[in-house]
Amino acid sequence: MKIVRFYTKCIFLLTLVALTSCGNNKKTKDTETVGFSDEVKHISLPDADSILPQWSRSNVVVNHVVGDPDNLHPTNGRNTSRSWVLQYTSNFILRSDILNLTACPDLAEDMPKISEDKLNYTYTLRKDATWDDGNPITAEDAIFMLKANKCPLTSNPSTKGYFENIETVIADTKDKYTFTIKMKKQYILNLTFLTDFPVMQRSYFDPQNILSQYSFNQFNDSTFNTDSEQKLTAWANEFNNAKYGSDITFLNTSGPYKVIEWTPGISLTLERKNNHWTKNLTDPTAYETSFPEKIIFKIDKDPNTQKLQLRAQTFDVSVWLPTTSALELMQEANFNKNYNIQFADNFSFNYIGMNMQPDGTNHKKFFTDAKVRRAMAYLTPVDEIIRVVTSGYAKRQTSTVSPLKPEYNSDLALIPFDVEAAKKLLEEAGWIDTDGDNVRDKVIEGEKIQMKIELKYPSGLKFVEDVVNMLVESAYKGGVVIIPVGLEGNTLNEQMRKHDFDMYISAWSSVSLPEDFTQIWHTSSYTSGGSNYVGFGNAATNMLIDSIKYTLDDEKRIPMVKELQRIIYEEQPYILLYSASKKIILHKRFGNQLMVFDRPGVILNNMRLLSLYGMNSGASRKDAEI
Repeated sequence: MKIVRFYTKCIFLLTLVALTSCGNNKKTKDTETVGFSDEVKHISLPDADSILPQWSRSNVVVNHVVGDPDNLHPTNGRNTSRSWVLQYTSNFILRSDILNLTACPDLAEDMPKISEDKLNYTYTLRKDATWDDGNPITAEDAIFMLKANKCPLTSNPSTKGYFENIETVIADTKDKYTFTIKMKKQYILNLTFLTDFPVMQRSYFDPQNILSQYSFNQFNDSTFNTDSEQKLTAWANEFNNAKYGSDITFLNTSGPYKVIEWTPGISLTLERKNNHWTKNLTDPTAYETSFPEKIIFKIDKDPNTQKLQLRAQTFDVSVWLPTTSALELMQEANFNKNYNIQFADNFSFNYIGMNMQPDGTNHKKFFTDAKVRRAMAYLTPVDEIIRVVTSGYAKRQTSTVSPLKPEYNSDLALIPFDVEAAKKLLEEAGWIDTDGDNVRDKVIEGEKIQMKIELKYPSGLKFVEDVVNMLVESAYKGGVVIIPVGLEGNTLNEQMRKHDFDMYISAWSSVSLPEDFTQIWHTSSYTSGGSNYVGFGNAATNMLIDSIKYTLDDEKRIPMVKELQRIIYEEQPYILLYSASKKIILHKRFGNQLMVFDRPGVILNNMRLLSLYGMNSGASRKDAEI
């Protein structure tokens, strides 16, 4: 498998939570965070020297998570838990190479052949890949996937923008495995926008071949009237049916694992497919193996029961353990006998979003003024939150671009906790306590509004509640009342998408390479159900975002990225909290332990049970060795 380094898309998918919890422990030399660099792109741990008698011989990996996928639909989901499951159940034309922090072929034989004008990308699919019914995966399936994602009636607003630059796709008439994607213009993601989008079996999802009757040109035409296309509407209504994402009997994928059980809020179980086509590979990569018989995603949000599960060795993997829980367990001899643990840099970050375009009725106009948004940043004790909530295992940043990237604007100053500065800005914005109740108020459109602001957050997680409580206390010092509203994760996500909030706490899961900022910051992503939940942007920022994504030259692109960061910093749509160190925990009963900086931090399918496969038996490490 050829692997090259290049620009890749940054799929910002909403994560339920970030990797933190409460505590006051100090760092020790034994718990230093491994830093990401060009030289260190992943961590490879040696196999255990011996197999201890208390270790389970079950060839089942139990992976601790804190939330369900929103669904497992091939196009219409949006959260990170979904993407993790799809890594094991689906195949892609290209997939994220999380070991080398780039992308690599999956169903494609190689990276595409690119025309001199960098507008035509020709892919040839491997001949050995098949669907579960034995039929080969061909260009027809790949083209169907592209057209289904492009179709204006497909309910995928958070990712549809990645397919915007496709002009057309041409099947090779002489080779059913080859096709060419013709792009409208040069774009930083032209080579990699396909990464991690599941290829779908056309005969299953479109048995009447309805989409073949429509062209990419039609889908590109803003005047194309879908209301008059009854066949297309009927196909889309069926394709968007929730059963294809929630009913496991309707899941149809080509990956080495299948979902055999899903109890929302409890667990999701994958089982290795018998006679999967990857079993015939003579030299599989780490992404093509399927050593565990089963992979179980087990949900546990409670730090106390999480520790009990690890002490009882019922979890094999966790990247969600709170920092204080990890530090506590690391003091226990039995835990250290049974588990490897590593703190590592993380490209994700926590933030608070503020509604910049409230309707004035359901949500009052608290945050239409940048001075108020900056005041709320001054009232957020980020350093204290990091000390208390992450035990110091987190880094501050001034931008949604990770400080680990060369595009990061290091000229922007961190915003301190400063109650007096916040008060001054609030007064300048007209928010004054007129009745002496320590709650600021303002007359807006003839109505006296008190600064009583709802803060929505994912419920059931103690460390999030700790953050919320600290915000409630600190905001009140400035005359602002925070009203906490805890919601189930998917419910919160849906309300964010509908802009149904004053403020919310969440996190973005990013990747290591350059990104297209359209999904989060372009105004089109506010009106179309995309991820611009807060309502940021104007014509000028849209032009800058468009220029960034169509500029291939780093020397020209990076200054534009830094300028966008400066504008976002000045406008303050987010209060940036921190990027927490990832805690990666793996049970020593498995070998081939690879820890990575990108999500999800581990490669579960490549873990080999030592009692079954033998000591130092070694699976494919060729990806890691490149």
